[in-house]
Amino acid sequence: MKRIVLTGAAGRLGSYLREPLSQLAAELISSDIVDDIGSLYPNERYQKADVAEMDDIMPLLKDADIVVHFGAYVDEGPFEKLLGPNFIGAYNIWEAAFQNGLKRVVYASSIHAVGMYPKNEFIGTDVPHRPDTFYGLAKCFAEDLGSLYWDKRGLESVHMRILSCAQVTNPRAVGSWLSYDDLIQLVEKSITTPVTGFSIIYGVSNNDRTPVDNAKASHLGYRPKDNAEQFAKEVYASNPPLNSLDVGDYCHGGPFASIELGHGAMAGMNIVNDTKKIRD
Repeated sequence: MKRIVLTGAAGRLGSYLREPLSQLAAELISSDIVDDIGSLYPNERYQKADVAEMDDIMPLLKDADIVVHFGAYVDEGPFEKLLGPNFIGAYNIWEAAFQNGLKRVVYASSIHAVGMYPKNEFIGTDVPHRPDTFYGLAKCFAEDLGSLYWDKRGLESVHMRILSCAQVTNPRAVGSWLSYDDLIQLVEKSITTPVTGFSIIYGVSNNDRTPVDNAKASHLGYRPKDNAEQFAKEVYASNPPLNSLDVGDYCHGGPFASIELGHGAMAGMNIVNDTKKIRD
């Protein structure tokens, strides 16, 4: 490929994607709203852009083949706070991708698009949307946007419903963990699969207790290798017992399922900030 664009490059997950994406194309354009992301990989270029501003996104995607869209406000919040980066931003990406003639959008969707399903239901990629928050609602919007642009305009998209891509520090993650290595594999398969049309796939590792079913996404060739069971004994021993009457313990969305709409959930999830740094 000639050019890949990565939005959300300054984020934690973006930091792990920059190097492998830079090896898949002649040029990687990394983008975010910060002024600078520091050292760059060979053939990587940084371009500041706000996904909520079409005047930023249209030139960002010029001459690109594929955009990997991770740029968003990554937490629940008031609808007005998410409207620009998560709703309008998704539209700007798809419309600019179409107008610039891109082949595909690879999108960081989320389990929160279906977060109110109970975890004892082994849900597939074809279940109806059941968002747990405004944040999850934005993921539903982008998935439907991708479906619309495929049906009406022939723009392919892969929607990766990421469960929890962070160190395993809580009981929920024993089933929902997506390792960084498996994240990279998932994104690479979403880029290199010759034909995807409109596809949805769960972003989760090969966990013994995985609560979702990727059988209908096997055409993407994603075969996760890591398993969170190695952390289970320690995590269960160091955390309070799960409560089946607590929506946050019982539903796929975890804390996002139990909080009030518009209130943040990330602060209480004990996520370790292990953002990848370039070694000099």
